[in-house]
Amino acid sequence: MRILITNDDGIEAPGLDVLEKIATDLTDDVWVVAPETDNSGASHSLTLSEPLRMRELDKRHYAVKGTPTDCVIMGVRFLLRQQPPDLVLSGVNRGQNLADDITYSGTVAGAIQGTLLGIPSIAMSIVCGPVETGQEGRQLPIWETPMEHGADLVRKLLDAGWPEGVVINVNYPSCEPAAVKGMAATVQGLRDPGFLRIEDRLDTRGRAYYWVGIEPRRVKPREGTDLWAVRSNFISITPLCLDYTDQRTRDRFAEVFDSPQEAPKAQPAEAEMPAEEDRTPEQAPAGRHSRA
Repeated sequence: MRILITNDDGIEAPGLDVLEKIATDLTDDVWVVAPETDNSGASHSLTLSEPLRMRELDKRHYAVKGTPTDCVIMGVRFLLRQQPPDLVLSGVNRGQNLADDITYSGTVAGAIQGTLLGIPSIAMSIVCGPVETGQEGRQLPIWETPMEHGADLVRKLLDAGWPEGVVINVNYPSCEPAAVKGMAATVQGLRDPGFLRIEDRLDTRGRAYYWVGIEPRRVKPREGTDLWAVRSNFISITPLCLDYTDQRTRDRFAEVFDSPQEAPKAQPAEAEMPAEEDRTPEQAPAGRHSRA
């Protein structure tokens, strides 16, 4: 099995080393293509206004001056174009990607791009933020947890399989490996929009600047969600569908906006006639001569 790994924290991030350890527990054919610098919050952005620069660090390790999406495309469509990877892994992100985090996440976007290219893909993140831990300040990631559980989790996912157009989002809880209660199939949660806040400051010249922040709050998430799973010391496994269509709303809109199409009038003699190239001499239209 050939595995391509990437992340959004950058080529020097410790979580990328953890992910490479997980991948090498599964195969010795592992390729690393990651952003040159931190691309957290890049979402599914693509570099189009300037050329991509790629730097070879050593055998099978490359840094791209671009986004996680750029990295996966470079890996699949350029570096490994003769033999594409069988699996794309993205992460392990320093910080959770739960609930609506996935709309901002470059980690999840790396796995999304792999899925769009037809390759089974998994995003991995580890909880270390105040919202999920309920503590002030950012906590240090417990990297031993994904290192111990990651390879087994991937094996189980590959054995179970999942459809095309689905990307797997994995989040490890903030606890020691032995404290993990298990793995839970979850649904995407939803945060209180009041979590987001803007902090305004002044620089040394008295000019205003701003930081987007998250206010730590201890809330009780709905059971079965990704938020609930990591709070309960489970590894959260959420299958995300890349088809964003809400089918029930589309069906309701169809009743309002879709005009009924007038059925074409039936013309049996012509409608049932085979295509010209498939006709036998007996089926040739009247007035035309068939050729031997």
